[in-house]
Amino acid sequence: MARTRLSMRKIREALRLKAGGLSYRAIARACLIGKETVREYLGRAAEAGLTWPLPEGLSEEDLERRLFPHEPVSLRKEMEPDWALVHRELRKKGVTRQLLWEEYRVGTSQGYHYSQFCERYRWWKKVLTPVLRMEHKAGEKMFVDYAGPTIPYTDRETGEARKAAVFVAALGASSMTYAEAQTSQELMNWIGGHVRAFEHFMGVTEAIVPDNTKSGVTSACFYEPELNPTYQALAEYYDTAVLPTRVQSPKHKAKVETAVKVVETLMARLRKRQFFSLQEINDALRPLLDDLNDRVMEHLGKSRRQLFEELDRPALRPLPAEPVEMAEWARARVNIDYHVAFAKHNYSVPYRYIHKKVEVRATERTVEIFYKAERIASHVRDDTPYHYTTLPEHRPESHRAYLEWNPERFVRWAERAGPFTAEMVRRIMASRPHPEQGYRASLGLMRLGTRYGNERLEAACERALAFDLISFRGVRNILEAGFDRLKAEKTSARPEKTHANLRGPRYYS
Repeated sequence: MARTRLSMRKIREALRLKAGGLSYRAIARACLIGKETVREYLGRAAEAGLTWPLPEGLSEEDLERRLFPHEPVSLRKEMEPDWALVHRELRKKGVTRQLLWEEYRVGTSQGYHYSQFCERYRWWKKVLTPVLRMEHKAGEKMFVDYAGPTIPYTDRETGEARKAAVFVAALGASSMTYAEAQTSQELMNWIGGHVRAFEHFMGVTEAIVPDNTKSGVTSACFYEPELNPTYQALAEYYDTAVLPTRVQSPKHKAKVETAVKVVETLMARLRKRQFFSLQEINDALRPLLDDLNDRVMEHLGKSRRQLFEELDRPALRPLPAEPVEMAEWARARVNIDYHVAFAKHNYSVPYRYIHKKVEVRATERTVEIFYKAERIASHVRDDTPYHYTTLPEHRPESHRAYLEWNPERFVRWAERAGPFTAEMVRRIMASRPHPEQGYRASLGLMRLGTRYGNERLEAACERALAFDLISFRGVRNILEAGFDRLKAEKTSARPEKTHANLRGPRYYS
């Protein structure tokens, strides 16, 4: 089996981390390979005269050829046995290590000798349930996680009730703690928390130890967790390593677990206060954090800040000249309402790009939309689900002159299903700041008619109108629950609702 590109990437990463001063054990954890494998890779690199950074233009094939000159480009299968299976098999009567080793060698032409097999099994068994007091070196690790509780606040502009997530970072040697409120635990907030934590600590640790959060770890596998590519790019930019904790292993992240509990007690002091923005929350958290870091710890006789100045700060790596601005990319198609959906929020683009495939570049603060490498729209990021961010210049001057879609067409279609469906479409259009923002909901009703039939759709719309549920989701929920088959209240005689900002249901008649 040919040596995979993944292994070549791990060799490159091992060389980079070794140049950064990490030990074999730390490199092994960061690259998710064995310590002896790290030793072998670095030894081969030294024999080949390769150091980090590698020569420009060195391809994967050239690197493999220089590291393994006496081996064919194709290599044996992975030699590592399934130690969990070995451990279970040894519990069976009559099964010995010798027998399991013989069965193991049948499955691989090149594998461990018996003595190596036994030694590696003893090592694996030793770390099954370690109970150790972790001794952290100065400047070595920054532990990161989110607090369990959230902090409620009210958006000053919209009046909407929201909940702020709290990002926590703690240094290993000094326990110096940083925390900040964020809109959510999404990737860009996770990345931004790391950047601001590094700036707060005025340096970078050799490694970052995150929990297996979905923001940073794509696959929380016990044996081989996969990092999010953006998270990996952050580590490379700051020249640090990411060492995810094992799944369901709180002992391996005791430092941040303690920091999170302490921060949660600080959050409890704010429970009776009312906030109207993230900035207000962070302004309230800052003095509490300063007090925490300045407070003398009884068992050590020094504060976190004193230990930070003595231990961690002198050992931290310098910050890059410019803070990184990480971005995530996504592909999307412009909908008929000339909006693009990203993270459940809708952003407008010029209407002439309707139905075009575009790329979305999102940072923590901005969302940019590109068509064929040309930026066609830029917005301030807003993570409010199912809301719209629309620039006036993106709206068409006349939908009739350019678009086939218009409110009258949707109303005419709805009338085929029945008067209640038509009334629902009219009210959806009238309830939006701009009627084109009701196009997608009307399309959803059309698809419900195809799926459930016009008769059931008409009954569901009648019932939704009776309870003033003017939305696609309301009609869909009625159909899914079968409530459309219940006797609906009379709605034809219901008075029309009027409001200064609504066009009224007869506007498109």
